[in-house]
Amino acid sequence: MGITKRGLVLGTTAVALSTIAVTGAGIHLSQSQAFIENSPKTLVDEVWQIINHQYVDTTFNGLDWQQVRKEYLERSYSNKEDAYDGIRKMLEQLGDPYTRFLNPEEFKNMKIDTSGELTGVGIQIAKDEETDRLIVVSPIEDTPAFEAGILAKDIITKIDGTDTKGMDVNEAVKLIRGKPGTQVTLTIKREAGERDYKITRAKIQIHPVRASTEDTSIGKVGYIRLSQFSGRASKEMREAIRDLEKEQVVGYILDLRSNPGGLLYSSIDIARMWLQEGTIVSTVDREGEKERKWANNNALTDKPLAILIDGGSASASEILSGALQDNDRAVLVGTQTFGKGLVQSVRPLGDGSGLAVTIAKYLTPSGRDINKEGIPPDIVVELEESQRKKLQSDRTLIGTLEDPQFTKALEALGKEIRAQQAASEQAVER
Repeated sequence: MGITKRGLVLGTTAVALSTIAVTGAGIHLSQSQAFIENSPKTLVDEVWQIINHQYVDTTFNGLDWQQVRKEYLERSYSNKEDAYDGIRKMLEQLGDPYTRFLNPEEFKNMKIDTSGELTGVGIQIAKDEETDRLIVVSPIEDTPAFEAGILAKDIITKIDGTDTKGMDVNEAVKLIRGKPGTQVTLTIKREAGERDYKITRAKIQIHPVRASTEDTSIGKVGYIRLSQFSGRASKEMREAIRDLEKEQVVGYILDLRSNPGGLLYSSIDIARMWLQEGTIVSTVDREGEKERKWANNNALTDKPLAILIDGGSASASEILSGALQDNDRAVLVGTQTFGKGLVQSVRPLGDGSGLAVTIAKYLTPSGRDINKEGIPPDIVVELEESQRKKLQSDRTLIGTLEDPQFTKALEALGKEIRAQQAASEQAVER
């Protein structure tokens, strides 16, 4: 099965909430060969066949997968909705929140969202297997959820008063999604307790890259904030680096905090802008290593780089930061990343619905499997709750000296710049 460049996606599971999002090392849109006829069982079997041939775990979570097929094909389905429910129950047995069925509306929304247009409240969610609750992977910057104060790792306990215990992600998506201008109330649990957040839904178009310069004691520093790896990200990142190079910055701070992921090819393209040579990422499927991506000797800059990460940095963010960390190209500052290292392939089905199936996992250049582990920063900087609230209440402070993690990254960057300058001076003296 060929991989289409535009179809590889890293993100999370709340497709209909905000962005296309299957937080994993990749979504791959390919053509389904099956044609759905009148019988809903044809769709059930099509899904079963895809899982049977592609799912990364050949033990199928310890299931007798052939027996599962027999069981679900012997059931009666009066219509497609019955078949959809059966498919979801069949997939739940795999114990993988990222392998999921998308009805035609959800699948359509997913394809739209890869362009960077968000509809909903602007969060990406996944299912916490241990608690059987919905967890926020990340709020998307400049969206209603972000502005309301939703944070990565928040637990959604209720949606408009409906308890989410045991709730399927797709069901949650239906409850949270709605017409722009309408409201939804999310009950959020944190260490401090529970509280309700009333959020107004919106349709949002995101420009994923924002760049600026900061005059510091070490010279002019380029600051780039990347909010997600959408279809626009590579082009906007390239433009930002080229513009900042014209400004003759001495180094860069790349901010990946609360970046939940996006397109896989975008993360690879962006890694190549910073990395001259070396491995970027490798993927391992049910048969072993499938593919390895490398830098292509076309880096746009070799100037010192610091990267800001946190618990909301997931998937494609982890590929990029892991690649640059393992190749000693950047120093990572902040807190542990989310830990999403699975690859999903999204297949269109014959009736307009779709299936996201985990087909592989990805490894960083040094061979690290970061799924459920995350990437540790080189320099740990935790934000106090008061600091976090201050930055959320006034986003203009993010990426300034009022931002403690940015300040620490600037300090680390200064050390790198001075070390580089010292090495150059010694080379000249010789």
